[in-house]
Amino acid sequence: MKKIMLAFLVLLNTTSFAQKIKPVLPVPTKEHLAWHEKEFYLFIHFGPNTFTDKEWGDGKEDPTVFAPTQLDCNQWVRVAKLAGAKGIILTAKHHDGFSLWPSKYSTHTVRESKWLEGKGDVVRMLSDACKKGGLEMGVYISPWDRNHPDYGTPKYNDIYIATMKELLTGYGKFFELWWDGANGEGPNGKKQEYTFRRFEDSAFAYQPHLMIFSDIGPSIRWCGNERGIIGNTNWNLLDTAGFYRGHGGPPEDTLNQGNVNGKLWIPAEADVSIRPGWFYHAKEDNKVKSASTLFNLFLKSVGNGGNLLLNVPPDRRGLFHEADSASLVGFAALREKAFKTNLLAGLKPVVKTTNGLPTLTYTFSKPTKLNAVVLQELIEHGQRVKSFTIEAKEESAFGKTNTYFKIFDGTTIGRKKIATFNPITTTSIKITITDAKAEVLLKPSAAHDFGFEVKN
Repeated sequence: MKKIMLAFLVLLNTTSFAQKIKPVLPVPTKEHLAWHEKEFYLFIHFGPNTFTDKEWGDGKEDPTVFAPTQLDCNQWVRVAKLAGAKGIILTAKHHDGFSLWPSKYSTHTVRESKWLEGKGDVVRMLSDACKKGGLEMGVYISPWDRNHPDYGTPKYNDIYIATMKELLTGYGKFFELWWDGANGEGPNGKKQEYTFRRFEDSAFAYQPHLMIFSDIGPSIRWCGNERGIIGNTNWNLLDTAGFYRGHGGPPEDTLNQGNVNGKLWIPAEADVSIRPGWFYHAKEDNKVKSASTLFNLFLKSVGNGGNLLLNVPPDRRGLFHEADSASLVGFAALREKAFKTNLLAGLKPVVKTTNGLPTLTYTFSKPTKLNAVVLQELIEHGQRVKSFTIEAKEESAFGKTNTYFKIFDGTTIGRKKIATFNPITTTSIKITITDAKAEVLLKPSAAHDFGFEVKN
């Protein structure tokens, strides 16, 4: 029989509690659990494209075009922290093959630029700034390289592993390695046959706790779009057998929703840029996403059980532009305002079961306005909830009634579900689990009055 166990009632003895629970496989690793808790971090696209006004370089650009005048990674970290981001992932090498560190395996690097007389190292600067500022760091290393002469030959796979080794052994601990699915022609017109299993084994050998992103993991999956949106249904589970990175990946709707009975724990990360493009373009200075737009993207990514990777491209100075910084600070202020007060704090729900499925009823001491409910599963024991509803007791002009009406229809919960709806004033809400794989394990619920409208 399906039942519910509330974390605040049973976690008095976490060891004995965990031993009594039969997990619903697969379950996340400790590295997964740490990743889930990050929720929101920044992506940084920076390189020759910043100065050539392109999105995809061709690998033929003169390295001297890379010429930031005021590059300050400490500024990136300061703004990231003000935004509430938990880390930064840097495009250390994009498709053009230009390396933001002086790689021994390329002649298309910061070493060949005139920036700092060829002695600069953006990866080192950001690594030092993140350590100083208390943020975690990750790296994007494009397997596609439009500059390297050995791209398209078996030798390039060894070179790619060597470049990973430079980064993963020379700059400290990274929390994530990001693999793009792009795989195009090289300078010799040949396509590369990647040995991704060797890439994975090598990366984990250099940093065993690393989380590796691609459209099929092995640690984290693409959410199927670059709009930063994960749907209402989001299983942290995925089947990857028979699929390949890039054009051979699972369908985009599968990437977005996951597989209800997937064999592997591969959660979704939602990537999106604060601007229309991924690299900085001055013509987009007036097209930076607003703080409210970023907040709504947060609700559609973190609020649907995934993580949000927000790209903020430095300008030609090597700084976050003022417009981007202002939007990020405003985004943090909206999150602080929205989630500051938990209206369910101190309230104990009445729990009843019908056909083995639980309903939690919270009763307020007075009519209370709210427009969001936050639910969380204890995902360390597996993801279980398949559907739920939220109802509220109606307050009318004629006084209190005993009539409940539905305010939200939900499917999965996972690590976090932020259920939003039009503002209501109520004396009671009911959360009903309508379908689940097994006994339901929830953390304490929360309810909020954001104080502003959201787009549902």
